[in-house]
Amino acid sequence: MFNIVKKSIQWGEETLTLETGKIARQADGSVIATLGETSVMANVTYAKQAKPGQDFFPLTVHYVEKYYAAGKVPGGFLKREARPSDKEVLTSRLIDRPIRPLFVDGFKNEVLVICTVLSHDLVNEPDMVAMIAASAALTISGVPFMGPIAACRVGYADGAYILNPECQDMEKLRENPEQRLDLVVAGTKDAVMMVESEAYELTEAEMLGAVKFAHENIQPVIDLIVDLAEDAAKEPFDFQAPDYSDLYTAVKAAGETQMRAAFALRDKQERVAAIGEARDAIKAALSEEQLADENLGSALKKLESSILRGAIINGEPRVDGRDTKTVRQIVAETGLLPRTHGSALFTRGETQALCVTTLGTGDDEQFIDALTGTSKSNFMLHYNFPPYSVGEVGRFGPPGRREVGHGKLAWRALQAVLPAATDFPYTIRMVSEITESNGSSSMASVCGGSLSMMDAGVPLKAPVAGVAMGLILEEDGKFAVLTDILGDEDHLGDMDFKVAGTSEGITSLQMDIKVAGITFEIMEQALAQAKDARMHIMGEMSQALTAPAGFSQYAPKIETMQVPTDKIREVIGTGGKVIREIVEVSGAKVDINDDGTIKIASNDQDAIKKAYDMIYSIVAEPEVGMVYTGKVVKLVDFGAFVNFFGKRDGLVHVSQIENRRLNHPSDVLKEGQEVKVKLLGFDDRGKVRLTMKLVNQETGEEIAAEQAE
Repeated sequence: MFNIVKKSIQWGEETLTLETGKIARQADGSVIATLGETSVMANVTYAKQAKPGQDFFPLTVHYVEKYYAAGKVPGGFLKREARPSDKEVLTSRLIDRPIRPLFVDGFKNEVLVICTVLSHDLVNEPDMVAMIAASAALTISGVPFMGPIAACRVGYADGAYILNPECQDMEKLRENPEQRLDLVVAGTKDAVMMVESEAYELTEAEMLGAVKFAHENIQPVIDLIVDLAEDAAKEPFDFQAPDYSDLYTAVKAAGETQMRAAFALRDKQERVAAIGEARDAIKAALSEEQLADENLGSALKKLESSILRGAIINGEPRVDGRDTKTVRQIVAETGLLPRTHGSALFTRGETQALCVTTLGTGDDEQFIDALTGTSKSNFMLHYNFPPYSVGEVGRFGPPGRREVGHGKLAWRALQAVLPAATDFPYTIRMVSEITESNGSSSMASVCGGSLSMMDAGVPLKAPVAGVAMGLILEEDGKFAVLTDILGDEDHLGDMDFKVAGTSEGITSLQMDIKVAGITFEIMEQALAQAKDARMHIMGEMSQALTAPAGFSQYAPKIETMQVPTDKIREVIGTGGKVIREIVEVSGAKVDINDDGTIKIASNDQDAIKKAYDMIYSIVAEPEVGMVYTGKVVKLVDFGAFVNFFGKRDGLVHVSQIENRRLNHPSDVLKEGQEVKVKLLGFDDRGKVRLTMKLVNQETGEEIAAEQAE
């Protein structure tokens, strides 16, 4: 009934297995990849013909995590998986980016890739397994895919690279100084296609070494996929790339001159308008048959690409007049918004980000529900890209995949320099509103975000800057690496290479390739050029702010204290009675962590002090020999009970009230009276023993025993 093909290799510390032929047999390609006990099923289907008039490649990738994979039931009212989590969105993009360039040029049939996590051993990350499964499913499906690719994750600790580190080793790297890298690399047999990383000030050489290490270690996986395909691949889909050379010749003849003049305009809006006019002029010169050709869009793009790329390769200025290494003019400002906790406006050429920082308390931390468990994050970065930023009318609503991806890239770049939660007990939310865009708004978010957080008083370890690099790579091997790319250069170029970091090293690296891969020589040059640009940008940023500013008067003040874990129950009280009383009496907000860390927050410093003193009185222990101010709470024949330390009472025996004989404590004391007492110690039953006669009731100074007699 089943025609099962199964292949396995030892990969690092685990066994990697690819299996097909048993499940989802109606899909064009279906593979279950298993690493350790983490299994992901990838299913590929594709349309056997393109939709009429379609001028783009409709590839859709979905990565889905099922809670049953980790033996969990989803939270929420419905108890089923709902909208994709950020992790699922980011992994879908991670799979899409390296496979998209490897489909044959001109192929515009719809392709759907669905990767489903079936089992998660909480050791091996399923995202890498999903990329491998997707590549294998595409390779055996018959779709015109020039793969396979493979992917792996790389860690870096104690000067050594680690292949596919365990999940727990990659969690909260900011709290793990020994682990300095979370790098994902995907590539083909010959070249690297995609890089995504979170790093902790690695040098360019260390980062390049990690990429090389990854590319070497994915080779056995590529061989495994090829081995699977030899036994299980379907017949290749009969597809011939369309020949539109005659149409391109007509397009070029009709409008090359006008299109070149349009690309010579340096202002983006003027250039966009002129390119549109050139397109209209070309179309006006074509026949009805040529206008109806579904390859017209490709021919127009090829003309635009040849003009922009040819000029750069020939050493001519770029469309805005710069050479290949110059960064556009930068203006950085801070403190723009009066009521926010921190704000910055970062403008680089025609790209602009308004970044706003808000400081919150522990209640504001983000809860993250994942297959590995529930966790909390005290740093959030949200990126918004409204249509007006590019002068367009378009969809405006919840963030899409692009917004989530760009926000995560900026998050990775900035979180590496955040202070430890014990040193800065605030929840930080940074929002980047892209108000103008013409190339690398994510890197503008990094620069503006760094300034915004410093303006809010966040003690960053160092400022962070980012820059996007581009590439023009011709078939004859000639290439040009471009610093600070424009939108046109991104659209018509071959690489989007984003690097962010401090003056000491890289904190984030992201690379996407639109061709069949690049050499390490090109990557090394791009990293070197990016470092020079990063240093220049940080110099411009320093004109706005060089060190963290003071806290805004509107930001909450937070003070932390550490209490023994066995005292937490006393601070909370039965049913939360004690903690509610502390909050109500003091007016401060109080957060208690399981490790005994207590955060007290308020805009009023007196409220913080009051809450602190109330908590301290509960958890602290009185010291023998110390003098305390207390209040008489009860008089009895043999003495007076005094509340002297929080809620702790002690007995002042009648013989310890004054240095004379009293008939009854009421001779000199009354309930509610404030007195000063010295703690003598504890009796055999742990009862507190206090004295008044050894303390001057006026000044609170101790009286020597011989003086008291």
